[in-house]
Amino acid sequence: MKSTMQDAPLLIRDIVLRGEQIYGTKQVFTLTPQGVDVASFSQVAANARRLANAFARLGVSADTRVATLMWNTQAHMEVYLATPTMGAILHTLNVRLFPEQLSFIINDAEDYVIVVEETLIPILARVRSLIPSVRHIIVKGHDSEGLLGDVLNYDELLAVETDHFDWPDLDERQAAILCYTSGTTGDPKGVLYSHRSTWLHSMASTVTNSVGLSESDRVLAVVPMFHVNAWGLVYTAFMAGTDLIMPNMLFKGEYLLSMIEQLRPTIALGVPTIWNDLLRAASEKTTSDFSSLRGILAGGAAVPRSMIEAFKERHGVDVIQGWGMTETSPLAAVAIPPGASSPEEEITYRAKTGRIIAGIEVRLKDVDGQALPWDGVSVGEFELRGPWVTGSYYHGQGSESFRDGWLRTGDIGTLDAQGFMVITDRTKDVIKSGGEWISSVDLENKLMGHPAVFEAAVVAVPDDRWDERPLACVVFRSDQTATVEELATFLADHVVKWWIPERWAFVESIPKTSVGKFDKKVLRASYAAGALEITQRS
Repeated sequence: MKSTMQDAPLLIRDIVLRGEQIYGTKQVFTLTPQGVDVASFSQVAANARRLANAFARLGVSADTRVATLMWNTQAHMEVYLATPTMGAILHTLNVRLFPEQLSFIINDAEDYVIVVEETLIPILARVRSLIPSVRHIIVKGHDSEGLLGDVLNYDELLAVETDHFDWPDLDERQAAILCYTSGTTGDPKGVLYSHRSTWLHSMASTVTNSVGLSESDRVLAVVPMFHVNAWGLVYTAFMAGTDLIMPNMLFKGEYLLSMIEQLRPTIALGVPTIWNDLLRAASEKTTSDFSSLRGILAGGAAVPRSMIEAFKERHGVDVIQGWGMTETSPLAAVAIPPGASSPEEEITYRAKTGRIIAGIEVRLKDVDGQALPWDGVSVGEFELRGPWVTGSYYHGQGSESFRDGWLRTGDIGTLDAQGFMVITDRTKDVIKSGGEWISSVDLENKLMGHPAVFEAAVVAVPDDRWDERPLACVVFRSDQTATVEELATFLADHVVKWWIPERWAFVESIPKTSVGKFDKKVLRASYAAGALEITQRS
């Protein structure tokens, strides 16, 4: 027997309409070198309709790929709303990619239009002759040096268009957004989100057991808009009526501290390396005002317990750890402590990777593909499925990443009876020493708890006796230092003795991927080439 319920499509169009009609007076703040630009949701939605008209005149239609090479700005938000809502496909380009990766992604997606910000023109100019599918380039600002040839001006296009556009009826399973993985183990692979998956992901972000965005919030969007759609923030904000603060390209700790103190966000979202820099900036001031924040959501890499404790003890701010992947849109788990937790238990729960959220199924598999129990002890690979988890890659690539309809995440760890995940490593980063696993993530987190350590990355290196051993690469705080023996003694209080590295490298900075994660393949290559100065512990 079927129900009597209506079958309404879940479309980004209806998120846009809701944001304009119900929350039209809510605001978007964009940081600029001159100050702060402010626009209402109604103004942003009207500009999105003007942009849709301009796109249509340029030949953009159903399934046309429209790419962006832009920072976190109001204009970028307008492209986010216009492109999928008119039936085209939004493709955000990572501004930190190498030219070879950038041209590969543009050609693989067969982008037809690219919208680029003035400050990023030199990046696009390097690959302009290598991307034959691109018919139009639209510049927000001016290509004063003529690096891109014939271009269109974003503001001039909007100025001549009407703000009336009839958003079409679409199939909710139609492709809406195209994102590429970071390509750390080969060429980047595309993930196509649907209107349905985007709508459901946005709804999940409003639930209090996850991010819990609402009309009462003002969110500082530090996660780049070119990285997994800024974790879906634009769509969630329009759905929930949440004010947005767009930092443009200003991601340094000093800028973020100023934004927090002046624009008073209630929650901020970004990667741990950004929040570590914010802690540094705050420590260099006599006083810092974090009183508006109900929390900081950190994702994209493991959050050290020391960072969670520092924000709570120094500034009274809860760090909320979240986890996901490009393949999961990305929200999959959030570390919200159970309600009856003591203060000490709260910190322990917040230091976990996260509790799987409603809408996502998880299972733990061993190396032979056998299911493992949710006992918080058994270690295996996490596999996921759900309505905003991809079932394949664009062009059918990477079939080995899927098993029986489940996504193989490549993340290794434990799962407890309450649904809390603890990721101990990536399959490609785990250290197998003498037949036993060592968690590089655990070692990094423990090292970053040392007062002299700003950042630490641990990688596996060859060892004649044990096959592999950990190499610890350490960045000290600007006014502090420590010896290898001091660091090893500190670790001895936190990990088993045989985990403690014999090899250490003290470096000025840890190489990062295009999305701010530690780039361990660069560290491994540097070690193999003899480019790191190694201190050996006796």
